[in-house]
Amino acid sequence: MSKVDHSDKRRKRAPGLATLGVRAGQERSEQMEHSEAIYPTSSFVFRSAAEAAARFSGEQPGNIYSRFTNPTVRMFEQRLAAMEGGETCIATASGMSAVLATCMTQLVQGDHIVAAHGLFGTTTQLFNNYLSRFGVDVSYAHATDLDSWRAAIEPGRTRMLFLETPTNPLIEIADIPALAELAHEYDCLLVVDNCFCTPVLQRPLELGADLVIHSATKYLDGQGRCVGGAVVGDATRVGEDIYGFLRTAGPTMSPFNAWVFLKGLETLSVRMQAHCRNAQQLAEWLATQPTVSTVHYPGLSTHPQHALAAAQQSGFGGILSFELAGGQQAAWALIDQLELISITANLGDTKSTITHPATTTHGRLTPEAREEAGIVPGLVRISVGLEDVPDLQADLQQGFDALS
Repeated sequence: MSKVDHSDKRRKRAPGLATLGVRAGQERSEQMEHSEAIYPTSSFVFRSAAEAAARFSGEQPGNIYSRFTNPTVRMFEQRLAAMEGGETCIATASGMSAVLATCMTQLVQGDHIVAAHGLFGTTTQLFNNYLSRFGVDVSYAHATDLDSWRAAIEPGRTRMLFLETPTNPLIEIADIPALAELAHEYDCLLVVDNCFCTPVLQRPLELGADLVIHSATKYLDGQGRCVGGAVVGDATRVGEDIYGFLRTAGPTMSPFNAWVFLKGLETLSVRMQAHCRNAQQLAEWLATQPTVSTVHYPGLSTHPQHALAAAQQSGFGGILSFELAGGQQAAWALIDQLELISITANLGDTKSTITHPATTTHGRLTPEAREEAGIVPGLVRISVGLEDVPDLQADLQQGFDALS
């Protein structure tokens, strides 16, 4: 009897997400380095004038100039694309430059966006104050209300539905498959900011979305070291359109930052699981505090979209928010008592962070816009890190004691 060859079976097995985070996209040089190399160079040398011409014309693939071709950045792009299940990825200098590149390439004058209420404040500012100068209009819908989205669509003019799920800072969960069906019914793109979940907890492309946006600054890095962004999607919209914008306009990720994000992706799976565990424990504790009127966390059975989150995500995430009846005065007093949790608007860090959305991340919105989005003066947001949860509870207890 001949020996059975199992090698084909091993090769055919699709790698798991954690494996992709560690292994996907690596390009070793002739030095055969184990860890990915950083290529801190502005340009690349050609073997001949003919090769240079072929590279610039696109006839021959290869590195040209680090504004749009760099091996370290390319490794990060390929790894994130593999983790999100997309055909290609383009890395950018920040999450906001990823949003801008998407809009500049997928929209033209006269187009219309429908976006969710309560988007990250800077995204709203980009839509309202800058895209409007180029003749692109925006309307807003409630993230969890499909009828609200449908009512805001202008048939023949609306080209994009844009949302974050979970939302920031109320942690509402939008129904991605339902919104994808609605978007495609009206020939629109569905663009999902997947910053809070990352591909470890949610893969929007598999749920019907067309493009995925990331602020790599957050969980993809995971330690608050670098600023960067990314867009993941198909080979045409991302691989040609957004790549062309990057090549020309230059919102470029640096090789060093790309290397940091590559290292972050290696531990993303285990970190996200730990963030979820800690956030669940802290949310349950916050719900018992007499000075807290409401806790917003999809892992709680009281959350309006708890069942949807359980079906759409593989975990409930590391971000929560809660409301204090005493309004802004109480929120600020609580925050100012803390000694362990960092007062900063960044999130997705191993260090827990706290912020007052109404006066920071969403402070530039009008009072009416904040009210429409449910961002009340007593709302506090916590990005739950990887510290011991009893230490976080003790730190917050100091603030609650001061309030009482």
